Amino acid sequence: MHLVAVLALQDVIAFDLATPVQLFGQVRLPDGRAGYRVVVAGNEPSVEAGPMRITPGSGLDILERADLIVVPGRNDAAAPTEPAVLDALRAAVARGTRVASICVGAFSLAEAGLLDGKVATTHWLATDRLAGEYPAVRVDPDVLYTDNGSILTSAGASAGLDMCLHVVESDYGVAVAADAARLAVAPLHRTGGQAQYILRNRPTLQTANLERVLEWIEEHAHRRLTLTDISVAAGMSVRTLARRFAEETGQSPIQWLTGVRIRHAQELLETTDQTVERIADKVGFPTASNFRALFAQTVGVNPGAYRRTFRPAVPAAP
Repeated sequence: MHLVAVLALQDVIAFDLATPVQLFGQVRLPDGRAGYRVVVAGNEPSVEAGPMRITPGSGLDILERADLIVVPGRNDAAAPTEPAVLDALRAAVARGTRVASICVGAFSLAEAGLLDGKVATTHWLATDRLAGEYPAVRVDPDVLYTDNGSILTSAGASAGLDMCLHVVESDYGVAVAADAARLAVAPLHRTGGQAQYILRNRPTLQTANLERVLEWIEEHAHRRLTLTDISVAAGMSVRTLARRFAEETGQSPIQWLTGVRIRHAQELLETTDQTVERIADKVGFPTASNFRALFAQTVGVNPGAYRRTFRPAVPAAP
């Protein structure tokens, strides 16, 4: 039996904490034995978790015996982690203990220096911040989770469940993991490399100098635009426009345009029953096949799979 310690830090996100507690706590081996013993550990008698308070059942000393330590996210990802917690995490990794983060729990691992030189992820809204604050971390904003052997990280919400199922499969095999997935009413399983469902191409403070042309692209993305069309709207030469986009977005103008069209298509897939062909034409793609290819490349799943995820079919009336 593996001992899993889930950290309850101040201002913990209750969902992130409950996911590993529930998932690992339900794992059963073929002979009926429990696969994991789960404890909630903390450095304080009780911690706030949104509208509730949680009382950890163990102190940080339990981490010395844990086989896996899970660090859930906190509502304020920028809040510093207690030095005692950072020291305990460093000591655990030095002993060879597996450590995993859920959502913005990756910030605590990064603060401890445990992600330096490693590929890591977090909730897509926080990936830029993680990369900016911890440049030694190789942040991958698109994947659901990463596994560096002894250190794992996951994106937000349900991606933490995917990572936990990945751990179960690594420990006990696919049959036990599949049983755990059925109990959790979850698929077994989305791979770590599947893309997060990111809201693409959101203007930020970094794109302030391009604000006018980004607004123009947003409004005219459905048209058959060329690079010259965009440069004229921006009042810049094609070369200057390309340089500005590269500096402020890390993309070319056409890549940004494609991202806007993908986002508009996502909204239509989520909210309408229009055909893929109709949506492709409506948001500005030249052909449905071109749309399907670029959508799958950008989002990680094809348009049909995306629609089934966010707009399940309504059962026919009896």
